[in-house]
Amino acid sequence: MSDKELTAEELAAIERKYDSESAFRPTGSKIGKVITAALVAMTLYHVYQAGFGTTNELMRFGVHLAFVLGLTFLLFSWRRSPDTSMPPKVWYRIDGVNILDIILALLAVAAAMYLPLLPLDVAAARAGNPNAMDTFMGSVVLLFTLEAARRSIGPTLPAIALIFVLYAIFGRYAPGPLIHAGVSWAGFVDGIYGAQGIYGIAIGAMAKYVFLFVVFGVLSTRIGLGALFIDMATALAGRFSGGPAKVAICASAFMGSISGSSIANTVTTGSLTIPAMKKVGYPPHFSGAVEATASTGGQITPPVMGAAAFIMVDYLNIPLRDVLAAALFPALLHYFGIFVMVHLEAKKLGLRGLRAEELPKVVLVLKEHWMALVPLIVLIYSIFSGRTPDYAGVNAIIACVVVGFLKPNNRLTIPDLWDSLAVGARNTIAIGTAAACVGIIVGVITLSGSGFRIGAIVITTANDLAGFFSALPLFNYFELQQWALFFSLVLVAMACIVMGAGVPTTATYIILVSVTAGAFQILGVEPLVAHFFVFYYGVLADITPPVALAAYAAAGIAGSNPFKTGNTAFRLGIAKALVPFVFVYSPALLLVADGFTWAAFTITLAGAMMGIASLGVAFSGYLMAPLSKLERYWIGLVSGLFIAPGLATFVIGLALLLPVIILQMRARNKQH
Repeated sequence: MSDKELTAEELAAIERKYDSESAFRPTGSKIGKVITAALVAMTLYHVYQAGFGTTNELMRFGVHLAFVLGLTFLLFSWRRSPDTSMPPKVWYRIDGVNILDIILALLAVAAAMYLPLLPLDVAAARAGNPNAMDTFMGSVVLLFTLEAARRSIGPTLPAIALIFVLYAIFGRYAPGPLIHAGVSWAGFVDGIYGAQGIYGIAIGAMAKYVFLFVVFGVLSTRIGLGALFIDMATALAGRFSGGPAKVAICASAFMGSISGSSIANTVTTGSLTIPAMKKVGYPPHFSGAVEATASTGGQITPPVMGAAAFIMVDYLNIPLRDVLAAALFPALLHYFGIFVMVHLEAKKLGLRGLRAEELPKVVLVLKEHWMALVPLIVLIYSIFSGRTPDYAGVNAIIACVVVGFLKPNNRLTIPDLWDSLAVGARNTIAIGTAAACVGIIVGVITLSGSGFRIGAIVITTANDLAGFFSALPLFNYFELQQWALFFSLVLVAMACIVMGAGVPTTATYIILVSVTAGAFQILGVEPLVAHFFVFYYGVLADITPPVALAAYAAAGIAGSNPFKTGNTAFRLGIAKALVPFVFVYSPALLLVADGFTWAAFTITLAGAMMGIASLGVAFSGYLMAPLSKLERYWIGLVSGLFIAPGLATFVIGLALLLPVIILQMRARNKQH
């Protein structure tokens, strides 16, 4: 692929190829208008309910699920195809949509609304004792949910859900500690067709919070906030050595504050930053890896953070501002790690920054787009003043609309607003089906009590490994319990990465938190810390081969080898693999965790930065001059010391690094 900029159609094709959630089917104008109207109606309903509605939660969740399931059958075809052209006209298609899919969409809406439309006293009376119609309608919703998830996000998550369904029914045949009595089909449907399953926390977070923040991200980008972020990042970081790569990091960090999608961030900012990185001399695979790694930070960067932050709010019953405060410094450490490795690579290759004439003027950028900051300020102020997330989201959306109509340049029009409301709703459909599908899995875990059983298996395996290592002479410095915690974390991290290879991040997070909660509780890990640990490793899957979708999307823009780009992205994102261990061993890094003190936070942050920087030096093979293999291995080994909290380990780590630093200074002086 040449260094020319890709067209919007080519970028859309790359996003469609690697992001199954964007693989919408082409439709004709007539049914397209119907779908758009339904999407806008979905947005208006959610905004109204968040700002002024008084319906009960079951009805609110049911309407959301009805929109999600119905629109899935209209937006996603039975078989995903890379061809985006309209299918040929035949009698069983209306404007490109099968008549059967239209029928399924209507049936899905009816099935999703059956339970919410029951009188509350009737639904309460039949809980635990469903009649035949309840079981039938619950079964229909289950089937529609699995099929909707398969169409929108692929077969992996529905297949996992089916395994859990079989486990719930045939639990008496399960091996070892996983065995349970099993349930009848009616008992199973009763367990998952309600607030403990499909209509539970996951779909509730989507209906109450996530939907509004996705719409906010679309509207804020439309009124110029995304352009402001990219221009400001270029003005701030572009002049330094290897400037375009540092622009990619800053731009992705800024964009990540309003968007929680790794692949969407990669395509949006990468269309500008990847060609610029190649132009100044970065290899194509490295250019793509930088953008992919920086873009995955969007899911861990406040104030949006994808869907996970809002699910934590419901799971942990804590304010959103606490979740966002906890996420702040781990996210900054992620970007710091990429920045260190990019800087070292630029120094090693002798790459230049952008010239003065290539840089935008900060004054002109702010003059043109300063009004676009108003909605973001409104959002942040609403959250940190103690308002609920849905209230903050509605305020931010209203601010986007007002600013959009008042802004002298890039002014919002009624057709633009209509399209933005539709796009915002459309972008939530796939994650909505994933949330409903995860509800099935969570319902089974609750019904069978398997969470603590799986937790016990993790603990037993970790204890066996701990016993082996603690008996070795070189490893008996640490106690058995410390080794058990370490190996438990390693096992959970591996499970997150493996599952995240084929399952959306939010779904991975919910499932793994549900099944490892028992293990973390036994280990004495604080719930907030446990949730962040699982979430971080779920996000890491986007840049972890063999299924590193964000890296592969970046490779499509860079014209590089996808697997080589994925390996490089994982190396650049190694900080994201290190940081979760840091805040497990020293929760003070999360600011709002139990036992926080400024002294503990300061030493933990300093140690984490030193550990990440040391690891970056070891991987890049350069500090002030090229490193020998022995020096690289030594620095990599010492970097692990900084994970452990405490002033003593920090000082010991610095002392062990000092000889290499002296050798590097001598080597640099010889070069000059």
